[in-house]
Amino acid sequence: MDAAPSKAEPSKADLRAAALAARDALGDKKREAAAAKLARRGLPIEIAAGAVVSGYSPIRNEIDPAPLMLKLASAGARLALPVVNARGKSLTFRAWSPNDRLVLGSLGIPEPSPAAAELTPDIMLVPLAAFDRAGHRIGYGAGHYDHTFAHLRKSHAVTAIGLAFAAQEIQSVPALSHDVALDFVLTEKDVFDFRSK
Repeated sequence: MDAAPSKAEPSKADLRAAALAARDALGDKKREAAAAKLARRGLPIEIAAGAVVSGYSPIRNEIDPAPLMLKLASAGARLALPVVNARGKSLTFRAWSPNDRLVLGSLGIPEPSPAAAELTPDIMLVPLAAFDRAGHRIGYGAGHYDHTFAHLRKSHAVTAIGLAFAAQEIQSVPALSHDVALDFVLTEKDVFDFRSK
């Protein structure tokens, strides 16, 4: 007797769509409360005074890193935001402070002015669509962060910390060889440490 055909594994696109739908279903109050909770908890690692922490300008209902970034700045961190370059290229990071005016980048995402100093992050706060308990993430498909980690880590230790809502956790990300695993994921409910895996 032939075995029944196995059900196809969901694609990254399917998993991304489901996780984004779960994220979008959260109300504004839940999103704001989650961002505030991340800020109250802080990072799970010590950061040296003057360390560069890059965040991101939240889009599409991403968890807002600003409250956490402001807390880190008050403890002596220097802040940066990414600038998107061409597809397949590493992100560039420019200095940012809360009073700085941002400009719309090539993808319509707010970025620091080209006049802002270029910095190399020690810690990167990373947005994501979905994550699993092995430290793998699904982004939006352009590979900007994978390229950036591969480029930066050739010469500089960079800690990758994904920020997400608990609703974005999935069973398993179909990771490829070029996909870079995160060191941590922080949600409003948990701190996941993947460094020993």
